[in-house]
Amino acid sequence: MSHFSSEKSATVSFGLRGRVAIVTGGAQGIGEACARRFAREGAQVVIADMAEGPGQALAAELGALFVHCDVGDKTQVDALVASVMAMHGRIDILVNNAGIFKAADFLEVTEADFDAVLRVNLKGAFLVGQAVARAMARQPAHPGDGDSTSRGAIINMSSVNGTLAIPTIASYNVSKGGINQLTRVMSLALADHGIRVNAVAPGTIATELAAQAVLTSGDARQRILSRTPMKRLGQPSEIADVVAWLASDAASYVTGEIVVVDGGRMTLNYTVPV
Repeated sequence: MSHFSSEKSATVSFGLRGRVAIVTGGAQGIGEACARRFAREGAQVVIADMAEGPGQALAAELGALFVHCDVGDKTQVDALVASVMAMHGRIDILVNNAGIFKAADFLEVTEADFDAVLRVNLKGAFLVGQAVARAMARQPAHPGDGDSTSRGAIINMSSVNGTLAIPTIASYNVSKGGINQLTRVMSLALADHGIRVNAVAPGTIATELAAQAVLTSGDARQRILSRTPMKRLGQPSEIADVVAWLASDAASYVTGEIVVVDGGRMTLNYTVPV
């Protein structure tokens, strides 16, 4: 099996030095990779998460700000935005990455679990996205932007499961389908405010969330790889690279897009031997 280093893009810079970037769910997994990528760019990173220990540790390592935040709680979301504005005076980038899943046979899904997943994954992205967009809309364009009207970029974390479906994670599938539509609606509504909104839809990425959700056994891993033309899992840093590009001036004419990063999985209509 061929493996390509995800560090190959470490030397590529997207010109994000000095930008203020909030990453929700930034204490681990893809969110952590995004926080690290922005820090490497020289951005001012804000990690928003419920995981106090890992979040504080990562913030200390990166010289970032950690804010304890439940994205499904509007009061906490408003406090997050107020804290960032008080410290930095502006917000240039938001990565709406916070997400959970509750696995169960469809007939066994409880109302409480369904509500919990949509509260974090979809309502949370709406609440944080709206609060940050309000702040962005009031601020001047970033002085380094090639587009003099650009006031910020929002990247929502979707999934191939926004289109595909795995029957044992129904609420997760529904939440990510909602993220795709939320992304499109936000991009249209915020274009006149100089705010670009896009989403990234990862395939199966080597994270703890994936291990708990779909990589639960050797057979499950083989099933995933049999549907992945590149025959490997994605790395969190590979998602972070795409997020950094979408946040940058290099993507200045890109908005309303769902960028799929899945090793070819969405294109495949057959299985491949592993």
